[in-house]
Amino acid sequence: MTPQGTLSQQVEAYHNWKKELIRQIGRYRLWLQDNNLFSEDVSTRIRHGLELLIEDELTIAFVGEYSRGKTELINALFFSEYGQRMLPSQAGRTTMCPTELFFDRTANENYLLLLPIETRTGDLSLQQLRKQPERWVKHDLDERDPEVMREVLAEVARVKSVTPDEARKLGFDEAMLEQDRNNPGQVLVPAWRNAQISIRHPMFERGLRILDTPGLNALGSEPELTISMLPRAHAVIFVLSADTGVTASDMTIWKEHIDTEHADHRAGRFAVLNKIDVLWDDLQGEKHTQDAIDRVRNYSAGHLGIHQKDVIPLSAKQGLIARVRQDEALFDRSNIGHLEELIIQRILMHKEQLITQSLINDLLGMLQNSQAAMQTRLESLEEELKACSGATLDKAALSRLADRAQQDYDFYYKKLITLRSSRRLMDSQGDLLRQLVSEQRFEAHAEKIRRSMSKSWTTAGMNRAMDQFFELLESDLTNLLSEGHLAEKMVGAIYRRYNEDTRARHLEPIPLRAGRHVIAIRELRKKARRFRISPKNLLTEQSVLVRRFFNVMVGEARTLHSRVRRDVDRWPNEALLPIMQYSMEQKQLLEHQIRRLRDMVRNDRDGRAERERLTNAISDLRRQLELADAMHRQIRKPAPTMIQQKVVNISGVL
Repeated sequence: MTPQGTLSQQVEAYHNWKKELIRQIGRYRLWLQDNNLFSEDVSTRIRHGLELLIEDELTIAFVGEYSRGKTELINALFFSEYGQRMLPSQAGRTTMCPTELFFDRTANENYLLLLPIETRTGDLSLQQLRKQPERWVKHDLDERDPEVMREVLAEVARVKSVTPDEARKLGFDEAMLEQDRNNPGQVLVPAWRNAQISIRHPMFERGLRILDTPGLNALGSEPELTISMLPRAHAVIFVLSADTGVTASDMTIWKEHIDTEHADHRAGRFAVLNKIDVLWDDLQGEKHTQDAIDRVRNYSAGHLGIHQKDVIPLSAKQGLIARVRQDEALFDRSNIGHLEELIIQRILMHKEQLITQSLINDLLGMLQNSQAAMQTRLESLEEELKACSGATLDKAALSRLADRAQQDYDFYYKKLITLRSSRRLMDSQGDLLRQLVSEQRFEAHAEKIRRSMSKSWTTAGMNRAMDQFFELLESDLTNLLSEGHLAEKMVGAIYRRYNEDTRARHLEPIPLRAGRHVIAIRELRKKARRFRISPKNLLTEQSVLVRRFFNVMVGEARTLHSRVRRDVDRWPNEALLPIMQYSMEQKQLLEHQIRRLRDMVRNDRDGRAERERLTNAISDLRRQLELADAMHRQIRKPAPTMIQQKVVNISGVL
């Protein structure tokens, strides 16, 4: 019923892999301290790596039109152990507002937060409102009483009756709303704008985050959902219904909000064909049923323009029932396991690759630096031991070693002085880069556009002002890219000179990677064009449109811009870190060696005692290098899905 490799087990394996990486980073920090190789620069770099791992989250968005079974699928995947439907899921429109499921590791508690729909008429975006807890309605959730918890969570689906005019002011298209049968002339809108559910679930505790979205009307009326929340999801699961196939409204959601060139969910974008149990035909047999499912699957894949393997036919309802009843045969027939496998193969693997690229390679480079420095120390100690191999100490040989160590020390000391002046040069270069993307510059652009939009009397003028905002930002980031290339060339030249003079052939400069930010702002500009031509925005009064543009588009640009500033703030200090670290480690090791050698030359020492001391020091150093090798092997261990792939490939060969 719960075979090896299911989603929960694989998320656990992913979490354990990250936990082991955190442990190895901690070991490396202690190892550096034990060997007098620790520095503030290295400490900062290690801290950034730890933050990346600790704060890492995996977001999966469930998207689809009303009544496709999105919430039922979430119940089947994550809440079957409660023995009932925890999230409101029945016929009709249940999830009425965007709902985020996660576990708040900071607060360490279960709760439901609800943001009143009326906040849409204000000036604050969802992102800003998240920082104002007093604006939200909070309910505690007691996991020991699932029945009460289910009743509290039902609040997510609550609606309220308003006039069509009020609905329009809240951003809804009244034509897409249900009429209130109890109050003729009124329509039903969601009572809440956003729901945040923190719930202690093993997978949520491991950093999994779920975004459950309502249908087309809600997607269209909450721009922040489609501009930032959805595109940032690592994967999107698009839910269709086997009894309807791909409808016109399904296609609208797919084309406008999912299958778009500016979406970031590179890890996965696939469709679920839910409710296949309506096609089960026990009278005509399994083959007839499978043929019917395959026809709908092929038709759906063709309409969406995706591979058939990316359309997963399943029954969320039967999968939930099977898990509650522990019915293995029904679970297999529901095909929920196939979706879990896809999430493992595509989404978790993508996250593992990101961590490998952004952290592990960096960490291995730092460790390789330290190992090279320690290897040099080992070679020096072995030479010292050789000079002490006779009945008396070979003071002439020890003097030569001390002189050579002094020369090496002077060499690295001068290198550090040169590197420090290079770093000052990098700091001034960094100041130039920071000016191009300063917060004041961004806010000046925003204020200029706000004035232009407020003064404009035509739609064309408003559109020009909106586009000009992104033109200004793109120009700044293009200049950043250009200046960054010059700075990277300068850094490259510093490394080439350094590597020619030393044995540190393995050292590589850390790139700025400004290009990705230029791409990101261009993609945001494309989203802004779609925002401008939206019929809803074209018909919106000027003051409301200005507010909406600043809440959504400028807010998203501000988030992106803060990421750019973080990178630009860090890079000038980090660019030279590998050669700074290597030089500092060599200088520190040589300093100890010179002191020891001079002392041996000046004082009459017992040869046997010195040999014993050096032998012990060499043994200890070899142990330290073995520890470093062990850390290296642990850090290089393949991620869980890579191990699983190898196992599958080997079994396939057999």
